[in-house]
Amino acid sequence: MRVFWEKGYAGASMSDLTAAMGIASPSLYAAFGSKEGLYREAIDHYVSSFSGGFWGVMEAPTARESVEGVLRNAARVFTDGDFPSGCMVIQTAAESGEMSPELAASLCEIRASTTETLAARIRKGMAEGELSPTTDARAVAQFYAAVHKGLSLSAKGGAGREELDSVVSSAMKAWGPLTS
Repeated sequence: MRVFWEKGYAGASMSDLTAAMGIASPSLYAAFGSKEGLYREAIDHYVSSFSGGFWGVMEAPTARESVEGVLRNAARVFTDGDFPSGCMVIQTAAESGEMSPELAASLCEIRASTTETLAARIRKGMAEGELSPTTDARAVAQFYAAVHKGLSLSAKGGAGREELDSVVSSAMKAWGPLTS
């Protein structure tokens, strides 16, 4: 997982992968079938390992707290020195030409699920009277999903936690006008 996270799908060579795993190419092919098979396993592991923080904040008392929690959690995870920077799923968005259409579509679905989950939480906030009934939940979710993606790319480019937290604070100032 770490090799793909650091180098991306296209950038991770078979020799990088086999060296990291301490196995020979035939063993990798026997276990995973292909580089793509290994990558799918790595993505599944990544999602299961890091989605807990995302889902946990979706249960916050308000939609605003949930959205801010998603972004603050992302700023923390994307800059955690124990892991490569950024988001493994987001960084592959530009690599779709290097992978099968099925894998590219699967990754696109994972990225879209963030927007859908945010939109569902915003709609719940609307139903509970927290937000205006005229709020465009999908547009607000797309805005904050774009901020989430930007945090990943900024972290990958070297931005630190303090800088990302500042971006989150600025993005949350847009909450009122976006949801009224």
